[in-house]
Amino acid sequence: MTRERHSLLKRRREQNPNPRSRRRKHERQPPPPPAAAAEGHTMAIPPTCTRFSDEYTLMEELGKGAFSIVRKCVKVATGQDFAAKIINTKKLSARDHQKLEREARICRMLKHSNIVRLHDSISEEGFHYLLFDLVTGGELFEDIVAREYYSEADASHCIQQILEAVLHCHQLGIVHRDLKPENLLLASKTKGAAVKLADFGLAIEVQGEQQAWFGFAGTPGYLSPEVLRKDPYGKPVDMWACGVILYILLVGYPPFWDEDQHRLYQQIKAGAYDFPSPEWDTVTPEAKSLINQMLTINPAKRITASEALTHPWIFQRSTVASCMHRQETVECLKKFNARRKLKGAILTTMLATRNFSAAKSLMNKKTDGVKESTDSSNTTLEDEDLKLRKQEIIKVTEQLIEAVNHGDFEAYTKLCDPGMTSFEPEALGNLVGGMEFHKFYFENLFSKSQRPVHTTLLTPHVHLLGEEAACVAYVRLTQYVDNAGVPRTQQAEETRVWHRRDGKWQSVHAHRSGAPTQHGSAN
Repeated sequence: MTRERHSLLKRRREQNPNPRSRRRKHERQPPPPPAAAAEGHTMAIPPTCTRFSDEYTLMEELGKGAFSIVRKCVKVATGQDFAAKIINTKKLSARDHQKLEREARICRMLKHSNIVRLHDSISEEGFHYLLFDLVTGGELFEDIVAREYYSEADASHCIQQILEAVLHCHQLGIVHRDLKPENLLLASKTKGAAVKLADFGLAIEVQGEQQAWFGFAGTPGYLSPEVLRKDPYGKPVDMWACGVILYILLVGYPPFWDEDQHRLYQQIKAGAYDFPSPEWDTVTPEAKSLINQMLTINPAKRITASEALTHPWIFQRSTVASCMHRQETVECLKKFNARRKLKGAILTTMLATRNFSAAKSLMNKKTDGVKESTDSSNTTLEDEDLKLRKQEIIKVTEQLIEAVNHGDFEAYTKLCDPGMTSFEPEALGNLVGGMEFHKFYFENLFSKSQRPVHTTLLTPHVHLLGEEAACVAYVRLTQYVDNAGVPRTQQAEETRVWHRRDGKWQSVHAHRSGAPTQHGSAN
């Protein structure tokens, strides 16, 4: 037996001279991917076998957030354009990683003409890339204010497309949770381009008509009563937000509005909105009926997306919705857009601040205490520091306006961020970025004008945003002499966001309301 066994082992060695090596080679082969992963339905973001830079070429920046940036990119193999959302995963917590996985998983499920589609998801060391449709039409609300004609029927068509997108989400068990103007885009700049719903970063998955507490998430003016009450919620929260959006589409301002967030939330929980004259007098009863059904406090009685799409104001638009041009709505919407952009600039500035977490904690924990000590005439060291910082913001604002009055572009640029954005009447409702827009006025108007200009800042109010950012709002009174030698006075409401870099304050955003100035741009 021993001799036969020895002969058998000898023959096996001759057939396979290195069985150990062969076994290692076999063990290194990766297992085949599970079927679910190939279909894109796993809980984790599927791994990719190629690096992003091998397949795509990055182009210009399209936008940015706290932990991400969006850039145009081109797929090398096809030449097709995409929008790449690039997330810096080095800055993300474990929970943030889970949210990123959830967003990618949800976006892969959505395939609808009114939703920005995810085409690819690539994970690399330190970064994650989400490749979406490249939509070039900008925000829906910005497009509306640029139109020569806008009617109730146009608003009906807009909300229909939004509802179609929401219905698709709800049929797949997805709740968006952050429906708002910033997330309503247009596919292109061509007339009649499709509305596209974007940004599913806060979206969640639900089972059927499940109602549960999924956490406090959304944007203040669009939150539903049940979320504010911290009750279980589900798909109806999206329909409430649609009601807010439709209200704005018809008159250009929101149904719930208050600078104080607590009072705003009280309004929403009470469903305290109305249809004031004269702007609502020309809106059809059917439009108001749909809004009322969307802004129903009880989520169980709130209209669903499928029901809303069969509402006469949408389903029978051609015979029910008014076709009268709504110029007042367009004018109000311009102001509403400006306020939105300003708040966005403030938030971006806050998130960009290095010590934002500490600053936010300071604001939350100490502001009330400072207020109490001020009311009781007990001035503290913190009070004095806050006062000095607010005075510093007012002073630098006065210096910037002085540079404008003297036509000193060099001094002006030293006080402004090179990429400063601004809304002002001269820009005709558009958000302008950079210094070229302002440079035109310095070179062609201020430098040629020898007429005296005097400016007074009335009731300046400074809101400190942590240690490195601030927002100042004021009424600007400008006295000047016109071409006929007649003294004139102009008034404008202005808001400016400041950000301190390397110890120096720079203006990063400005907004001015009022008529275009006769003596030049104020920003």
